[in-house]
Amino acid sequence: MIIIRKTACSRAALLGNPSDGYNGRTISVSVANFCAKVVLYEWDSLDIVPSQNDRARFRSIQDLAKDVELHGYYGGIRLIKAAIKRFVEYCEAKNIALHDRNFSIRYETNIPQQVGMAGSSAIIVATMRALMAFYGVEIPLIAQPSFALSVEKEKLGIMAGLQDRVAQAYEGVVFMDFDPAHERLVDGLKCYHYERLSPDLLPPLYVAFHNSLSEPTEVFHNDIRGRYNRGEKQVVDAMKELAELTMAGRESLLRRDYKTFSRLMDANFDVRHRIYNLPPWQVRMVQVARDSGATANFAGSGGATIGTYEGEAMFQKLVERMSAIGSRVVKPEISQPR
Repeated sequence: MIIIRKTACSRAALLGNPSDGYNGRTISVSVANFCAKVVLYEWDSLDIVPSQNDRARFRSIQDLAKDVELHGYYGGIRLIKAAIKRFVEYCEAKNIALHDRNFSIRYETNIPQQVGMAGSSAIIVATMRALMAFYGVEIPLIAQPSFALSVEKEKLGIMAGLQDRVAQAYEGVVFMDFDPAHERLVDGLKCYHYERLSPDLLPPLYVAFHNSLSEPTEVFHNDIRGRYNRGEKQVVDAMKELAELTMAGRESLLRRDYKTFSRLMDANFDVRHRIYNLPPWQVRMVQVARDSGATANFAGSGGATIGTYEGEAMFQKLVERMSAIGSRVVKPEISQPR
């Protein structure tokens, strides 16, 4: 029996986020410390096996309420079902005949949920890779992020942008430019300019997230889209500034000018702070990191932070001070492109 195993790693945004949804630019890394894993094998019927994240049994009503607070109302089964449905539609549109063998599919993930590290899209990307392998179908790499995004936006109504899926499809370090001038269609999917950068260009990085607090992406983004669409100057100018910071960040990485790059990461958070109403605990994480001598920016849209540090002594100080406010700190392992 052939067993197909596919993974997709978490994502942390270095610069530009959240301008990816506003014709901006971003630089993101694929973090191998945390991954979603999918196992698929031929089976008599098509089975989607629930995982721990799809739990329906709780110790108490309070336990249920806490689980919903941390993980939301949905596990990964709906993501897998939607990815399969979208894959069928893609193949039908391309006149690709699929064989009639069934399969069983299951997933597991250790990506911290609702802290902005792209846990949902990782399950979709891993599922997409498993389906491509099982059916012998190849979706062009440049179109894979848009395929994954369409699963969430079109099938599930989840607010999202391309950045997470680009980082997870391409892996490593990716510079992205979503200027409409770069837009083109590949297999009916909108694609933009994606450029891999060498992980060797990166300075020492850390990622931190709270052990018990999180925030769904849709809460974080509140009415920014409406304010942008209405042409509110503060929001429009902020998105342009984030895009400019990202271009400057790319150039500083290529020069290995880490002093400038670190300053840009701090500036990125400061721009976001101007236009978002952020929970105090998220701002506190950034303040504590900066008080430790490190830089700090949001890694996504849920409270995880990422930044640079200088030397092991500073890293240990960061770990101790973040631990005191209930946050975990890790050194990200940057996944290598396939």
